[in-house]
Amino acid sequence: AMGNTVVLKPATYTRLSALLFAEICAEAGLPPGVFNVVTGDGQFGSTLANHSDVDKVGFTGSTEIGQTLRRSTAGSGKKLSLELGGKSPVVVYNTADLDAVVEGVVDAIFFNQGQVCSAGSRLLVQEDIHDQLVAKIKERMTHLRVGNNLDKSTDIGAIVDPSQKRSIDKYVQIARQEGAEVYQECACIPSDGCFYPPTLITKVQPVSTCVQEEIFGPVLTVLPFRTSKEAIALANNTNYGLASSVWTENINVALETAISIKAGSCWINCHNVFDAAAGFGGYRESGFGRDGGKEGLFEYVKPIWQTRPRPLVNEQLLKSFGNVVSPRPLNPAHNEIQVYEPSVEMNSIAAPSIDRTLKMYIGGVQCRPDAPYARPVLSPGGKTIGQVSEGNRKDIRDAVEAAHQAAPGWGKRAAHNRAQIVYYIAENLELRRGEVAQRIVAMTGRSLDDCLKEVDLSIQRLFYWGAYADKYGGVVQETTLYGCTVRINEPMGVVGIACPDDYPLLSFVSLFSPAVIRGNTIVIIPSEAHPLSASDLYQVFDTSDLPGGVVNIITGCRDHLSKYLAEHQDVNAMWYFGSAEGSKFVEHASAFNVKRTWVNYGLSRDWTDPQQGQGEEFLYHSIQAKNIWLPMGDIFAN
Repeated sequence: AMGNTVVLKPATYTRLSALLFAEICAEAGLPPGVFNVVTGDGQFGSTLANHSDVDKVGFTGSTEIGQTLRRSTAGSGKKLSLELGGKSPVVVYNTADLDAVVEGVVDAIFFNQGQVCSAGSRLLVQEDIHDQLVAKIKERMTHLRVGNNLDKSTDIGAIVDPSQKRSIDKYVQIARQEGAEVYQECACIPSDGCFYPPTLITKVQPVSTCVQEEIFGPVLTVLPFRTSKEAIALANNTNYGLASSVWTENINVALETAISIKAGSCWINCHNVFDAAAGFGGYRESGFGRDGGKEGLFEYVKPIWQTRPRPLVNEQLLKSFGNVVSPRPLNPAHNEIQVYEPSVEMNSIAAPSIDRTLKMYIGGVQCRPDAPYARPVLSPGGKTIGQVSEGNRKDIRDAVEAAHQAAPGWGKRAAHNRAQIVYYIAENLELRRGEVAQRIVAMTGRSLDDCLKEVDLSIQRLFYWGAYADKYGGVVQETTLYGCTVRINEPMGVVGIACPDDYPLLSFVSLFSPAVIRGNTIVIIPSEAHPLSASDLYQVFDTSDLPGGVVNIITGCRDHLSKYLAEHQDVNAMWYFGSAEGSKFVEHASAFNVKRTWVNYGLSRDWTDPQQGQGEEFLYHSIQAKNIWLPMGDIFAN
């Protein structure tokens, strides 16, 4: 639909349906070469993904293979979207229609033998109805028929492969060993063949293997909860975040629970409802990117000004990326660097000015760095014009903790309030326009007029993004569902940002503003060569009502700090604007917890150009889309 040509490699066990679809495309008159199907094993798929002429890779499958693809395509300039595994919760409140829940649960977990990435495999039931619902599900299981998939009277068909059947049974045996109760019952099941009975596992713990791991089979685990907050905590107690469902007749509880669960899709009083007009995809280790809807179209386009990056990576530099701090200027006694000697005039007598204490900005507080090291900031002529703190791994850790503490409150703030704070930042920056411009002149050697223009563009960009605080919250999707399908653009969470050296103030503002106005909290590394523009903003933030922890600034060696941000498992997204080697490292390291990345592959952009320095691209990287499905039908039949 977006003008691309496609090479499809279907899953190893499901090739025939893809080949049939290729025949349909040919019969429909699709031009030759637009849609192509190739078959092969997993290694063949990796070869296809790594081909230099493939510009975009879209993958649906297990988290492990998705992580492998992320590593193998890192630094190549290819766009990547991943729709991976899930361990979807089904939350049932005591206000739910239990008979409807039973049928919904059967559809959620036993549809396609549970071999569905969004299968509702974790049943969370309010404590006072737990025993009643479990008894109803057990009774319903006794009527399920397991058999030939082509038999219309069959409820549960065959497992895709004997190895998958063995994997399912392994998890069930582990559950028994861990002390859980396993209930397996059905109306009938063939004595031979690749069939597995519907399975219900109770008396499990939140950390039980069968609760945490994706089994990909007809296996349902049950956990009780008491309060709504406990239900949300249990639902989010997973590395995945693909889908979920909430069952209750209380619409207020349903909506608040749906918004609080960190998953890409949430169904109210139903499960596994899909439509091409609504995007489908996950959070966390369930991948990133969306299939379907307008949000899914973004995965197959690029900004009009951008060409396909083909970076040349120095593998030798990549091996040592970020391991050590980049060299700092030596002691002035041993080289030609001029010493920083600021002075002020007092009673017509020149006197030394007060030294600026070197600090980071963490949790809304100007705090001292972990290590007592400083990095001189040099003018183009080699004169020391200031110093900043040299951040390290502990400073990154402290900043991420502060960002996480601030994230819940900032994300739930009214969009109008976030906008007012960003406007206030712009107003306070304008008051220091001349001072900030002079600082840029000293660092870069550019003309004063050019630096004043950079400050003015930064102020303008703050107002631009402030206006978007309440204009990108989501839409109502036009699906075939009789009801409402609402897309909510949720914040990514904690975003790590490494800024370029070009336009030190403008690039800093252009990157932190869209992330913050969309409800994210950030840990940002300013320009390594020209960091004083960022340190000048400490007091601007302090006087602009910005809550502590929303913006955390760590100065120092960009690549050294980016290494620890990219590897941090509590960072949800990483934006890196530096070298080609750094871009590859960030994408490779992100595979561990499947965090979203945005890198420049060592290519610069014109931050003064509105096409390159602002716009939809920045919003796309600042949010993740969640679709909430609300069916109707009490008054009129569907």
